[in-house]
This record gives sequence, C-alpha cells and structure tokens, in this order.
Amino acid sequence: MRRRGLLVAAAALAAPCMARAQAAWPERPIRWIVNFPPGGAADILSRTLGEWFGTRLGQPIVIENRPGAGGMLGADIVAKARGDSHVVMMSSAASHGIGPVLYANVPYDALADFTHVHLVGTFPSVLVVGPAFPGTTLAELLAAARARPGQITYGSGGNGTMNHLTGQLLARAAGVELTHVPYRGSAPAMTDVMGGQLPALMESLPTALGNIRAGRLRPLAVSEAERASVLPEVPTFAEAGFPAVASTNWFGFSAAAGIPPAVAERWRVELDAALASAQVRERFAAIGVRPGTLGPDGYTALIREELTRWREVIRAGNIRAD
Repeated sequence: MRRRGLLVAAAALAAPCMARAQAAWPERPIRWIVNFPPGGAADILSRTLGEWFGTRLGQPIVIENRPGAGGMLGADIVAKARGDSHVVMMSSAASHGIGPVLYANVPYDALADFTHVHLVGTFPSVLVVGPAFPGTTLAELLAAARARPGQITYGSGGNGTMNHLTGQLLARAAGVELTHVPYRGSAPAMTDVMGGQLPALMESLPTALGNIRAGRLRPLAVSEAERASVLPEVPTFAEAGFPAVASTNWFGFSAAAGIPPAVAERWRVELDAALASAQVRERFAAIGVRPGTLGPDGYTALIREELTRWREVIRAGNIRAD
C-alpha cells in the first residue's frame, strides 16, 4: 500500500510538469520545408501561411527551400525527423502522389513516415500555346496533332510531373500522339512557347497566370472539373469532351510521423482558421488556388487515392523519371 501511495504521489507531481511541457510547444522556431524553388506556388502558399502562424504560435516560421528529385529531397528531410514536432512541410502531388510511384528507390513511405494534417489548396493544370500558334482552341490543336502524328509537341517542367502526366491523359483520351518535351523547370519552357520554339505547354495555373494575363500565353483548357475562377472564359477538358483528363494539383500540410497528437490537432485547428480567413483566401485567389477543406483523414485518403491513380498512368505510359 505504501508503495502504491508513493507511485500515485509521484504521478501527481509529474502531471503539472507534463502539462507545462505540452503547453510550451513550440519551444523553438518551426522549420518549414518547401520542396520547390522560391517563387512557385508551394513557396507562395508556404510564406502566406507562415506569416499567419508566426503571429499565432509565438515562434518564427523559418521557410527552407529544398527542391530536388521531384520534391522528394525535401520530403525525405521531414520523414527522417520522426517525432520532431518542430519540422513540417508543404507536401504535394509531386512528393506524395507521383514521386513515390515514379522513382525506383524512394527513401520514405508517403503514408507511414508522415503525419498528414490538412489539404492546403488545389489548382488546375492549364494547356497554353504561344501567340504565334495558328489555332485558338483545343480542337484546333488536336486537329493539328491528328494531321501530323508525333510532330506536335508540348512541354512541361520535367518528366513525371503532374503537367507531363496530364498531357499524357489528354493524348490518350483524344487518341492523338503528342510528343512530350521535358524541361528542367517551368521558366525555360514558358520562354520557348512564348518565343514560338515550342507549340504548346502544360503548366500549373499559378505559374502560367502572369503570362496569360499579359497576353504572352493563350490558354486552351484547364484540368479541374470546374472552370478556374481567375480564367472563367477558359473551358475545362471535360467540357471539351475529355472528362478522363481531369486532374488536380494539390498541396497539403504534413509533419513528421510520431509527433504528439495534441500538436497535430493544434496544427489542424490553426490551418482551419487560416484557410477560412479573408487574408489567406485573398492571397490564394490571386494566384488561382482554391483553399483545401480536407482534414487529417480526408487528406490521407486523397494521398492514398492519388498513389493508386498515378501508378496506373505511369505504367500505362511507360513513363520514366529524368
């Protein structure tokens, strides 16, 4: 009895200490990994949310751009930080939906090595042509592809990217041969399309939007089921007769596996508040991004579904990484 009493007393003394330890989080700056270069959609979304969290969590949010290997370089940093509640990332279709089924030796498990907290935002791919291209519609581009099999090319920011795969879905659905030209990033691809060296480009809407608005790129169709609010006059691929081309670029918020459930819940609550705020929604809308609504279960299910879908597309198209 005396031993039991001592244990109870020790537990009672420890409880306030544990509560203080949990309440102290975050105890140091948050390391936020962005697995894409500065200036892109992932970077813009991360910095927008970083400003929000920095004022609410009481610790700086340190944005760290770690691009490479289709987003997997940055993702691996977080995967290896198991249990560290001060390391988070902007997960994506590239690092958690496509890369794990495209590359042969992936250093992490896209589901087991992460705590997936929230879908942050979605946006379509957009098929664009340059001012010199003679056609103004998707039908005209596909007619040219049928007339000259294999001679109509389209670019993307690299092999195995969402934009590459969306182009493959279009070619399969339309029954045409579109030759893919992989670039090392979006900027040189857009330069070649605008200069007339490349007929067409499949690009993420936030990346292409500035040049579309300036008239340097002409949009033909977008890949999501609904039209983009920033391009209301541009039809979807489904409206053009190709519902199988539907695809969505997505970014989400993920932490390392093994973090305390209370920390994961705190992130979820804060993300719900951020994505509902006028400040964040306005910034997202400016680049054509829809705020995400999926919490931990829904976002994890989305990742699982995307892994299954893109595995089939990659196998069917015999697609290889760069």
